[in-house]
Amino acid sequence: MAQYVYGKNVIRQILTDTDRARVIWLAVNDPEIEKLAAKKRVQIRRCDRKTLTRMTGTDRHQGIAAETEPYRTYSVEELTASVKENGKGLIIMLDELEDPHNLGAILRTADAAGATGVIFKKTHAVGLTPTVAKVSAGAIDTVKCAAVTNLSRTLEDLKKAGWWAVGTDMDGQDYRSLSYDFNTVLIIGNEGKGISRLLRDKCDYVVSLPMRGRIQSLNASVSAGILMYAIQERRFPL
Repeated sequence: MAQYVYGKNVIRQILTDTDRARVIWLAVNDPEIEKLAAKKRVQIRRCDRKTLTRMTGTDRHQGIAAETEPYRTYSVEELTASVKENGKGLIIMLDELEDPHNLGAILRTADAAGATGVIFKKTHAVGLTPTVAKVSAGAIDTVKCAAVTNLSRTLEDLKKAGWWAVGTDMDGQDYRSLSYDFNTVLIIGNEGKGISRLLRDKCDYVVSLPMRGRIQSLNASVSAGILMYAIQERRFPL
């Protein structure tokens, strides 16, 4: 089943790094995209912006969309297989994250920080949607994602395989107090409810970000970004 993705950066990345594009729809002139499409022998069709809005469900398409194969998801085993036995793996586990903008931003940072992959639930959570693709700026194709039925069971399996679970919550220890010198599953909770009690109870550590202002919470993708870079900075200091 085909799907439509949109946005210049996303389409450019798809045409450069993948073979998933079937048709490119253009309501603007874009010589770079046209050249990339010709190189990949992908058909281009001209249309107006109203047609693109109807196809994509948004007017934020920047005048370009692509009909593509569905985004691929991986097994958890495929994620961990890429990690050598050096204690430097970093998997981001998302506990029923609902906002596609948060997921897209997390994927973008996961790519930049060199994370191993991202795990989320098949149900009751946002998946790999066109909005996620747009916000991720192409990282949806570069970061391996696994959609699982049961996060708790998946975490148990990862811990048996030598991974350590680090949850995030308001009353955890300072995130800077850990060395993160182990294969890490960083768990980011739901935007409103945080981490479920079931997952929190399985965490080896629970960390928090110090709050010195009046606002006592951060956006999920912002928290995830700070922690991903903090973990990598502790592992690979300058």
